[in-house]
Amino acid sequence: MSVRTLYLAALAAGTALVALPAAAQTGESAQTFIHAGTVIAVPGQAPRGPSTIVVADGRIVAVQDGFVAAPAGAVTIDLKDKTVLPGLIDSHTHLDSDRAGNEGLLSQFTENTSLHALETYWNGMKTLRAGFTTVRNLGDSDGKVLALKEAIRRGWVQGPRIIDAGASISTTGGHMDERVGLADEVHGLVNTENLCDGPDDCRRAVRRQIGRGADVIKFATTGGVNSGTGLATRMVDEEARALVETAHAYGRKVAVHAHGLEGIKLAVRAGADSIEHGTTIDEETAKMMAKAGTYYVPTLSTVNGYIERLAANPDAYSPAVRKQIDWRIGITGKSLQIAYPLGVKIAYGTDAGVSKHGRNADEFELLVKFGMPPAEAIKAATVNAAALLGVDKETGTIEPGKAADIVAVSGNPLADVKVLKAMKFVMARGQVVVAPQ
Repeated sequence: MSVRTLYLAALAAGTALVALPAAAQTGESAQTFIHAGTVIAVPGQAPRGPSTIVVADGRIVAVQDGFVAAPAGAVTIDLKDKTVLPGLIDSHTHLDSDRAGNEGLLSQFTENTSLHALETYWNGMKTLRAGFTTVRNLGDSDGKVLALKEAIRRGWVQGPRIIDAGASISTTGGHMDERVGLADEVHGLVNTENLCDGPDDCRRAVRRQIGRGADVIKFATTGGVNSGTGLATRMVDEEARALVETAHAYGRKVAVHAHGLEGIKLAVRAGADSIEHGTTIDEETAKMMAKAGTYYVPTLSTVNGYIERLAANPDAYSPAVRKQIDWRIGITGKSLQIAYPLGVKIAYGTDAGVSKHGRNADEFELLVKFGMPPAEAIKAATVNAAALLGVDKETGTIEPGKAADIVAVSGNPLADVKVLKAMKFVMARGQVVVAPQ
């Protein structure tokens, strides 16, 4: 589906697009003065008191003490009773679906790509309105997210800034082999160009995704929960090294899906930039990660999606997948309790698509539950995530020169992270998405 078709379909469906200010439509440069009661400008550092954030041309041009009066022609936004933060970052999403289990599988055979493209846009807007102005999308086999990323870049539609992996890579029979669990008769309908076996073939798979426009490379060293392929390591060192070396040679970072311990270690040895899920990290592995500077993206809130879907339908998943889900629910958080105290860098990520889009802030509560102070959880979703995604010069803090990605909440998130679930204001790259409430 072309990005033009996506845009026109969104209009035809009556999807709300936030209008640009009149000045922006005419090419004029209008300033916006945001009066903020408290500003967590650089998460991890002490907050600022009453401040004025000046925005122009989609960027922050000044952060000043007190409430500075706006000049004639400028716009003033009153957030004097709010806590203002940088736009949040989700380092692990799947924007192309908000359905999982048997429902998600069935939709692949009963709904066309055009409808799924609109679902992708819809999920992006839910994410943006929840205050997540940047996401790293880790898996999209047929290009819907790549198209949405380009449409957003062109200003055709609104959405979060997207760092996209294209199709996730694995070995034949691995977690990203979409033929697993399907009858042999339909295997020919499934795209397998994301699969690789042997170092040379793995280099090809990376180059293919980069050629499609991937900003980051994701691959799996182990099986997975949702595919029913388990914890077993399904890749060898030579394959993982070839994947990482090729990605890095092209200037792409690497995210590795890994649940089982040996698969996590394999990814760290290969030079992965982040471990996704990392469900069985032990002390030895945490120390390896801390020494190597490998980020950990825990994706704890996947369990929320599992629990909610099973409550609605006990048969939402196949028996093989249900067995692994029960295990995942029981062990969730234990790796974070080991990794965080040992100095492993934590980046915020939800696996939204398994958990629900628009509920991305639920992860904060779980990070705190399993040992992270609120200030560190917020840093994981801003400063740390921006560094991992390679966008720290663009976003992650409220400082002059950065993109005007700004959100606000009532209350104090440093005392209670649950307030981050109710955004009262969202600005993305200078455009107001959620007006002050």
